[in-house]
Amino acid sequence: MKTIEEEIKQKEFINIFIKTDVNLLFTSSWLQNEFNRFFKKFSITRQQFNVLRILRGQHPNAASLGQITERMVERMSNATRLVEKLQQKGLVTREINLQNRRQLDIRITETGMTLIQKIDKVLIADNSPNRYKQVSAEELELLNDILNRIRN
Repeated sequence: MKTIEEEIKQKEFINIFIKTDVNLLFTSSWLQNEFNRFFKKFSITRQQFNVLRILRGQHPNAASLGQITERMVERMSNATRLVEKLQQKGLVTREINLQNRRQLDIRITETGMTLIQKIDKVLIADNSPNRYKQVSAEELELLNDILNRIRN
């Protein structure tokens, strides 16, 4: 197991706070790269997968762009562009809302639902457990609690 110092070839950090920031950023980048490679096999991006998961949670109801944006993991993503790409792939539909013509109703299609179910099966079976094989369930709970406290 490599330490953050070994990974980035740095002898030491000024303090534990800087070390933690660098470690979190490095690990986040590593994890994003892992997911980028994974989702490439399904011809979608991490952000597109996030939109599909949000829409699956709304199914059979529609979601607006605003609802999607506020629930996204990466909030800086361009939800309009993501939805457009997903529509081009036949994974979502966009329709004008009849009560508010300025709003679009976005829904996941059956093709989108099938794809996300396929991805979920592979994620559960092959990917996630291996990533955490050196960490116990209790440690993961603690890590999640710590991350929540850092953000709050």
